[in-house]
Amino acid sequence: MEALRQDDPRRFGPYTVLARFRETASAVQYLAHDASAADTADGTADHTVVITAARPELAALPAFRRRFEAEARTADRLAGGWVEPQLATRTDDGELWTAKAYVPALTLAEAIDAAGPLPERAVRILGAGITETLSRVHATGAVLEGLAPGTVLLAGDGPRLTAFGPLGAAAEAEARTGGQLSVRLGYLTPEQVEGGTAGPASDLFVLGLLLAYAATGTTPLADGPAAEAAERIAHAEPELGAVPEDLRGLIARCLTKDPAERPSSGTVAAELALEGAAGLARGGWLPEHLSKTLAEQESRVRELVSEGTADEPADSPDGTAPRGSLAEPADATPDSPATGAPGDGGLGEDTRTTRIGSVGSPRAPEPDRPTTQLSIPRERTGPPDRLPVGLPPVAPLVPRPLPAPAAAMTAPPPPPVTPTPAPAPSSSSSPFAALDRRTLLFGAAAGAAGLIVGGGGVLALGSDGSDAPDDGKPAPSPSGPTVAGLPPQPRWVYGHPEAEPAPLTAALWHDRLLVLTGETKASAVDLRTGRRLWECPDAAKGQAALTAGDAFCFVAGPSEFLWLSPKDGTVAHRVAYENEFEGAPFLTVSDVIGQSGPAIWFTGSRKVTVKAEKPKKGKKRGKDTQVVTSFLFAYDIVRRKELWRTPVPTGRDSTTPAYQLIAVRPDDIVVRQKSATLTPGNVKAAKGKAVFRGFDRKNGKLLWTKSFGTVGPDGAAVGDDQGLLYAAAGDALQSFEMPTGKPKWTLNGTPGSVFGTPVPAGALLHTTSRNQEVGAVERESGKLRWRRSTEAVPGASTPVVTVSSSGRTVLAAGDAQVTAFAAADGRRLWKFQDIGVQDPKGATVTAPYRVLAFGKSAVVQRERMFYAFPVK
Repeated sequence: MEALRQDDPRRFGPYTVLARFRETASAVQYLAHDASAADTADGTADHTVVITAARPELAALPAFRRRFEAEARTADRLAGGWVEPQLATRTDDGELWTAKAYVPALTLAEAIDAAGPLPERAVRILGAGITETLSRVHATGAVLEGLAPGTVLLAGDGPRLTAFGPLGAAAEAEARTGGQLSVRLGYLTPEQVEGGTAGPASDLFVLGLLLAYAATGTTPLADGPAAEAAERIAHAEPELGAVPEDLRGLIARCLTKDPAERPSSGTVAAELALEGAAGLARGGWLPEHLSKTLAEQESRVRELVSEGTADEPADSPDGTAPRGSLAEPADATPDSPATGAPGDGGLGEDTRTTRIGSVGSPRAPEPDRPTTQLSIPRERTGPPDRLPVGLPPVAPLVPRPLPAPAAAMTAPPPPPVTPTPAPAPSSSSSPFAALDRRTLLFGAAAGAAGLIVGGGGVLALGSDGSDAPDDGKPAPSPSGPTVAGLPPQPRWVYGHPEAEPAPLTAALWHDRLLVLTGETKASAVDLRTGRRLWECPDAAKGQAALTAGDAFCFVAGPSEFLWLSPKDGTVAHRVAYENEFEGAPFLTVSDVIGQSGPAIWFTGSRKVTVKAEKPKKGKKRGKDTQVVTSFLFAYDIVRRKELWRTPVPTGRDSTTPAYQLIAVRPDDIVVRQKSATLTPGNVKAAKGKAVFRGFDRKNGKLLWTKSFGTVGPDGAAVGDDQGLLYAAAGDALQSFEMPTGKPKWTLNGTPGSVFGTPVPAGALLHTTSRNQEVGAVERESGKLRWRRSTEAVPGASTPVVTVSSSGRTVLAAGDAQVTAFAAADGRRLWKFQDIGVQDPKGATVTAPYRVLAFGKSAVVQRERMFYAFPVK
């Protein structure tokens, strides 16, 4: 960190700048504080951010600006896990900057300088964290190209990625005459040396270089002069003798010359840390010296924040800070010369600045050895046909040809634009090498959006989404073989129309239809092709879509039951709640609790007027009162006939009680009232415990009422058809006999975790926890078979577990991803993450993932996107 220089900005939006933090080739990072945010009890560091601001001389270039914006959008889509979300982004009015929360961390290069090579366990966690993010990018066929020793941070809980394209990872960037931008990268790959394009496997080659650097302190193949390094990368075998033996083989496979022979990012993640980077890093992962350095850095940052907020210097009329402020030491001489220019990373002496603190032990800087150059040619006149957005469209994931630009459809193609050649190097010019076949050209020539490698092939990094077909019908795609760590190719991808609200519910009908209910209509998607078949406005706001025999799809709407034709969605039958149920006019129905065969169960209530008693002589008659009576109903949706009803207590504030179906057994059903509808009296009487009720399936008679152990009203619980209840209590999962309450076994979870709802399947019970762990235990004994991490960052919710129809695959759907495991032994098979909305102005998708299994497939939903993956 350094004190601010005279020409440094003092504010970015709501953020007050405190100090220079780091510098990159294309940007300066500042430590800043949001003074408008409420202070925390232990200080104000929680509102400290790192601003990444583009260098003004580069930000003036339109090509640089577009690329900066594209990489910022990529960072937004990858937020979560090991990518810190951006708190703010400004790319207009001449400003070009992003803001992220400050996390105490060192770059990999700083860590190696300070403490030398990392231990093997730390290298594993570093590599697993990187590849977990790479797998999200590679799942869409895109390339990150943002890995370098200066773009990977080492924080106390794991690694962080900070660059999301070649600009962020550049070793040096320079504006040239004629509007050109020349950017020198740190690492090259064999395919790029030979003039080919970079693909997902290129990220794995760079990862191999990075892991070798982390393990040994040196970079195989890439050190030395650019020409020699490129020759070694293309033809020489890496020297990995100093790499720990257990890592040597994996790194060697990453550094294979042939991209097709390199492992996938998911495979590397699994080999480095089967339980995931977060699981392996739990309890600390960095050497003591680095942990101490992080603590010192955080302490100094807190001091800076405290000093800066207590006495924020006022800007002088010319926009510079007064002398004696944090921006400039009192003894600094503004006119004194500097031997290091701004942006040199602090390698040269600069008498205008003061060092605030160094990270790690002092070490002589090494010259940056270029191996790759990226040149951006002069802009064409007029706007480009399409701007890059950093990642390809989400739907569909399968490759498809890009359509011609709109202009090309009405006019002959423009003549090719030849990039202006870079000036020849001289002894006094920049150290960039002359452009050759190993040069990466990034440009807008001929309207292409992407990286043009060696003047040859084009890799489209993305578009504004205009290349998607406009018929709203996703094309089916062949499914390829499953690669460990990567999801298989989806059989089809369906995107719910943007003109309609996102679906409220999704359900399967006879493994033939995906039935969606929404605010304005219900619709059906063919499970074979992923194409929309019909829509039914009458079924708007439906609560559930269920199977009613072979002839109809049953939907429970807000005011009536509907039976829809599965062929075209027309309404064949309808029953209004207000007059269907004898003796219960104007019935209000709550959610359908569950279904078994033709029978469904739901709760309903109605208001009943109780007339006042006849007054005594001379007295006035009292007022009539209204009371709410509630029932649990059983209803046959094939015969359209009520089976039984039984009175149940009314919910809080005289509302219909909502129930959760816990178990369906041969003779009874077990339910629990949802805590949100419990009255204060109910809660007090139960002494903070959940109350379970068993009702006779034939006549609805209440058979028993019971609490089990210390299971709370919101504790996850499920029962099976053998009379066992499995429920979360504290950080343990317990099994009880129903209805006696006799404990059977207890499974302790990891510290601080809470179990979610388990899923019985055969002889196993598949578990899930808030620590993002999925496992399997024997239902009878509670013996743990396996427990694995999903690799997602622990959060407030637990993943929802779904078992494939064959019982061989377990799919865990959480807020950040879907992870597939082998049910028998817990092998992590693959994971899937939807990158999100492609339109940079579109709403951020925060909806959790859902999974519906049928046949040999599983439909993965995230809000309005649906993917049908083959599963075992």
